[in-house]
Amino acid sequence: MVRMVAFLLALILTAALPVCAESGKPSGLLPVYGYRIVQVYPHDRGAYTQGLAFSGGHLYEGTGQEGRPSLRRVELKTGRILQEYRLDNRYFGEGITVFKEQIIQLTWRNRVGFVYDRASFRRLNTFPYDHEGWGITHDGRRLIVSDGSATLRFLDPRTLREVDRLQVRDEDGSVTGLNELEYVRGTIYANVWPTDRIAMINPRTGSVTGWVEMTGLLTAFDARSGVDVLNGIAYDPAGDRLFVTGKLWSHLFEIKLVRK
Repeated sequence: MVRMVAFLLALILTAALPVCAESGKPSGLLPVYGYRIVQVYPHDRGAYTQGLAFSGGHLYEGTGQEGRPSLRRVELKTGRILQEYRLDNRYFGEGITVFKEQIIQLTWRNRVGFVYDRASFRRLNTFPYDHEGWGITHDGRRLIVSDGSATLRFLDPRTLREVDRLQVRDEDGSVTGLNELEYVRGTIYANVWPTDRIAMINPRTGSVTGWVEMTGLLTAFDARSGVDVLNGIAYDPAGDRLFVTGKLWSHLFEIKLVRK
C-alpha cells in the first residue's frame, strides 16, 4: 500500500512539472517576445540576405549564393543600392559587421573572410578560419562569429584570431543553428536557422535569456512562394531601431519587441 501511494504521488508530481520543448524552441520557462511593426521598407527581392548591419545612417547588407555574392550599402527608405562590391563567384557570401572604419564579411564553406574599407569598399585584408562562416557582429571590443552550431567564437579585431568561445544553451541544452547575429544593448541576438525565432543570448555566460517569435511577419506583405527564411538583424543604436528581413524578401521591417 505504501509503495502504491508513493507511486501515485510520483505520478502527480511528474505531471505538475513543466514540459520542456526541444532545444532551440521556447518552453515557457524564459521570456518570449512578439513584435510590433513600426515601419515597412522596400528590400531587393533578389538579395539572398546573409548579413545585415546599420551604421552612419545607412544599411549594409551581405548577400550569398554562388554567382551572386556581394557587399552593399543600401538606402533604407528606398531600398536603393548606393554602393556594391561583387565577390568572386566562387565565394558564398555570409554575415557582415561594421567595426569602426572597416566592414568584415564572412564566407560560408570557403573558410575565408574579408576586411573592407568602410567608405570605399576597397578590400584591405583576407583572413582564414577553420570552420564554416555564418553570422558576425561585435561588442565594441571583439568580433563575435557563428558557424551554425551552438558555438560562438570571439575574435580579436586587430589580428582576426580567435581569443575565446562560448557555448549557447537554453534550459533544455545546446541551441544549434545560430546564424545571423546582432549585438543589441548588451545582448547577442541570433537568428536560429531555419526557424522564425531569434535567441537572445547573454554574451558572458552563453545562456539564452529570452526568445523573439517572428512568425507571420512576412505573410501579410508578401507571398511565401519563392522566399527563404528569416535572416537579417540590424540595430541602430542612435535611434534605438531594430530592423529585420529575410532571404529573397521584398520588404525590410523596423520592429519593436512586445513581451507576450
